[in-house]
Amino acid sequence: MSYERHGSGYGGGGRRRRRDDYDHYDRREAQQSPDQKVKADIIKYGEVDAEQELPQIAAKLRSQEQPNIPAIAEGFRLAVTEQPYKIPFYAALLYYLSIPAAKEETPVVEESITQPPLGRLVLDDFWKGFQAYLDKLAWRETRLCIHFFAHLTVANLISPQSMLGLLQSFTAVLDEFGVSNGRAKRAARCAAEGLMRAGQVLKEHNATAVIEMIAGIHAYNDSVKTAKWLVHPLAHLHSSEVSDEHADEMLDCAVSALKTLDLSDFIDVSGIFPQLYAAMSTSTVTPFDLPSILVPPEVIELAVLASESSEDAPIKKEEWPEYMLRLFDNDVTADPKTPAGYAVRADLLDIIEIFEVNRKECARVLVEYPKWIVKGTFKPRPSDPTEVPDRITLPGRDWQLESTLIETILGSHFLLPDSAIKPIYYIALITELCKLSPQTVGPAVGKSIRKLYGYCANGLDVEVLRRFAEWFSVHMSNFGFQWVWKEWAPDLALPMQHPKRVFVHRALELEVRLSYYDRVLKTLPEPFQDPSAGAMPDQAPGPTYEYEDATAPHYDAAQSILNQLRSRAKPEDVLAHLETVKNSLAEMADVNEDPDTLIRSIAIQSLLHIGARSFSHFLNAVERYLTVLRALSGSSEAKTHVLELVASFWQRSHQMVGIVFDKLMQYQIVEPADVVGWVFAHSSKGLDWDLLRSAVDKANGRVVVARRRVATLRKEDDDAHARAKAKANGGVADAATMEVDAETMHDPQVTQAEDSPQLVSALKAYEGVKHEQKSTLAHVLEGFVHTLHGSSEASRRVIAADSWEGHTSWGDEEWVAWRTWMWYKHFCRLYSPYLRSFVTTLSAVSFASLESSSEDGAMLIKRIWWMGTAQE
Repeated sequence: MSYERHGSGYGGGGRRRRRDDYDHYDRREAQQSPDQKVKADIIKYGEVDAEQELPQIAAKLRSQEQPNIPAIAEGFRLAVTEQPYKIPFYAALLYYLSIPAAKEETPVVEESITQPPLGRLVLDDFWKGFQAYLDKLAWRETRLCIHFFAHLTVANLISPQSMLGLLQSFTAVLDEFGVSNGRAKRAARCAAEGLMRAGQVLKEHNATAVIEMIAGIHAYNDSVKTAKWLVHPLAHLHSSEVSDEHADEMLDCAVSALKTLDLSDFIDVSGIFPQLYAAMSTSTVTPFDLPSILVPPEVIELAVLASESSEDAPIKKEEWPEYMLRLFDNDVTADPKTPAGYAVRADLLDIIEIFEVNRKECARVLVEYPKWIVKGTFKPRPSDPTEVPDRITLPGRDWQLESTLIETILGSHFLLPDSAIKPIYYIALITELCKLSPQTVGPAVGKSIRKLYGYCANGLDVEVLRRFAEWFSVHMSNFGFQWVWKEWAPDLALPMQHPKRVFVHRALELEVRLSYYDRVLKTLPEPFQDPSAGAMPDQAPGPTYEYEDATAPHYDAAQSILNQLRSRAKPEDVLAHLETVKNSLAEMADVNEDPDTLIRSIAIQSLLHIGARSFSHFLNAVERYLTVLRALSGSSEAKTHVLELVASFWQRSHQMVGIVFDKLMQYQIVEPADVVGWVFAHSSKGLDWDLLRSAVDKANGRVVVARRRVATLRKEDDDAHARAKAKANGGVADAATMEVDAETMHDPQVTQAEDSPQLVSALKAYEGVKHEQKSTLAHVLEGFVHTLHGSSEASRRVIAADSWEGHTSWGDEEWVAWRTWMWYKHFCRLYSPYLRSFVTTLSAVSFASLESSSEDGAMLIKRIWWMGTAQE
């Protein structure tokens, strides 16, 4: 596709710009203030050769007549928190600024004997910025600043005792009563990664304290094993033990790396992190003492304190252990359980997260990452002209960069229960890497796809498989749908519900959405083109209108209704016509169906037929005839029938089923609980998770919207009451008075003013959607309990399997049962915050039938529930 512009833009008439115009524009934009230039120089440091650039940039910073210390410190803060891969070099630069200028440097202004060195002043201001990060609980920025301090401690620019105190402040968080997993996990990483870099100096200073910190981190990590079982990407229903096979948990890896370093008294650190400052070591520098700190507590919203029930508290996303899926052996990609492997993995994850705003720049930095770490960590790129024959090779490393990058990106993408960043970012980032270096990244992507496909039959979590299919289909669409499908042709003999078959069907369905049916079909070998193989349908996605053929029963009645809808008749006229047609059908002797059911079928299908041309046609039709739709779906049975009609009409397009269901819930033609009931009623061939999640998200989303509206109106009401009170007292309501009055409004001992009608209405609506949310969650749990603990022998066989080796004899029933178990597991971990809000009610209602049961299935259902709601 060409993106060249033909003709002038924006309606024509634009003159051709002269080269002088662009030059003037570039010069104007390039102008920077002196402070901006200083920051830019610091941030760009190390892009070519950090060692050669060091004296030059140090001399430039020292040559300022009146150096702006806050600007220089801000440059260091931005550089450290946005370019973590260069932190060792920034530590060397600050150390260089803290020692007397070398003789070859000729700064314009000589440093006074009594004036502290420039580096000391910058470090003092840098600490203020770190304190601001800590106060805001900006955990990533805080952790990266600790990396910086740790390197400065090794360089003797920061005293060991103060650095030790800083790290102990973070390990103290692990002993807090009721500390959340997210807070403890982040605090533990801050302490662990600081120890990895400064451990040798700190252990020489106080070995006992270092050992105690490592033991504290280890003890906390052991306390969350239950949660780890729930989010492991390779599921093992038959075992309650957490397996480290093919997956690594970040905090587990940190503990393992720390223990390895501790056994060697941290003497191997210099071979893991660059220490450019080691060659500049001098005894003339007075170490800086970091002030003592306390890690601030988690922010507790005032709305939580004012709530009478936990059900009214704002929902906070649950934090889970972070399991990264491994795709390659330890001799191919960085092993995160080793100190060097953990350092690489942590760096890459930080880069991926920081550069979310610019995937192209992220791809460039990832490809260039080896030039900022210890030489010999990665194999040289085939096209690298700087690589010499006698290059350095480090024992246990010499990893492949591209495979490590793809494994890290996919590991982050496949985090359970949800990835930290939207999935499309990871997909686009891999695409950019392939475009940047197709010869080296392409093979790594291919190997990753094959490895993930192999995991499908080894317990790969259903949510990971779903994301894998999405990534695979989008990646194929970006590169001409080229894949070696013949490799997977033998798997067409597997049962239809086998995970490999499910993946192939899902991936091809998504490919068709991204392109055209005929184009995708031509890319497949003949075995996959056969409809009986279950990979591709026999025709392109489209509607199935029952009354299309003139020979179909009730064709004339359907045409009369269709013509009214096409002519955009008024809703009341359509309802009157439907009543007339229904009466005429009821009088027909050959009609055995219920007239209400029959007229609903004709009307709904006709309306869908009108909207089948495009999404906008569908929305216009629905919005125009909302009253007709509500009249046709007045009862619970009628709502279920409407959903049946939609699913039948779009049986060849699962995407459109989801879209129509979503819009019917949005316009409250059907409720989320109706969709939930329909999904479980049609789960014999596999639970439709997309529809189920859409229903639950709709119910939860309505509560979030209603809560925000209540909070907004409550604040407006409180402000109005405070102003009225101040006016009645003959004064002026200042901000402080209003704030105090707003707080006392929620005090039960204080007589409250009457709420506004808008607030009363919003509170009533909030209670209504909250009841709907609880009902939807209860319907989901009851559906899972009935499906998993029913009379299904297949479900019992799946639970009884003592290993994955016996799955080869499973048929479609067993695989459907296994997938249902996995979706139940995912439901409990994904919606854990919402489930915990109603834990008492949901437990009593949904698990009443399991109370007296001691069967393995009942116990497993309850165990997963307890884990998801943090009761175990």
